[in-house]
Amino acid sequence: MPSPFPGMNPYLEHPSLWAGIHHRLITAIANDLAPKLRPKYIVAIEERVYEVNGDTALLVGIPDVSVQSSLSLPPPTESNLAVAPTTQPIEVMLPLPEILTEAYLEIRAVETEEVVTIIEVLSPKNKQVGIGRLQYETKRLKILGSATHFVEIDLLRQGNPMQMVGNFLPTLYRIVVSDSETRPKAKLYGFNLQDEIPDFSVPLRAGEPKPIINLNLLLNDIYNQGSYDLRINYSRPPIPTLSEADMAWANERLQEQGLR
Repeated sequence: MPSPFPGMNPYLEHPSLWAGIHHRLITAIANDLAPKLRPKYIVAIEERVYEVNGDTALLVGIPDVSVQSSLSLPPPTESNLAVAPTTQPIEVMLPLPEILTEAYLEIRAVETEEVVTIIEVLSPKNKQVGIGRLQYETKRLKILGSATHFVEIDLLRQGNPMQMVGNFLPTLYRIVVSDSETRPKAKLYGFNLQDEIPDFSVPLRAGEPKPIINLNLLLNDIYNQGSYDLRINYSRPPIPTLSEADMAWANERLQEQGLR
């Protein structure tokens, strides 16, 4: 069953689904590009790993450390008198760092192993204040200051959009294509819930043909392959919530397709 939306399906942004969508999308883009880039380039799936503390920390139970009353102690004497503790220890929870991994793509030249293009699909951690965003922004600036091309795909409404300057209207979703030869200028593909996801080209070395990615088709394939029509309850509003106008449009579309 196809997705009921023409482009991005807002129900796929649910926190319980997005990790799987992210993994499938990274793999789908790699599989789509690989035959188009042979034999000069390969597409490698890489991972970024970091620890998260504070609000996103994991909690772990600590074993009971209560005092054992059966210990055989020497009788007190004048020289070793001590006051027995009146408070017994209780079990508490301590935060541990959470190890997170995020996948991204590198297009590498076969002969030299040079990284020609990096493709990122943003995760919630990239768009929320914290170490995930800080590390991503640091990497983003490093790429933008290099000779490596950069593609950034943002299919998440939640969080803060990545920094860019220009005369453009804000949209729910964004794809940015940054050719190193034209920086600081980049191409922004902005689209909303009612739109199909636009096709975009991936920059390679100067003068080489640029492969086209049909993200709309890839997401529809993922929707079918993952049986997301069986996993999503369309009788409820999506998470994160939509604006009143977008929710009215989505409700009408779902009703037309018998999903509400």
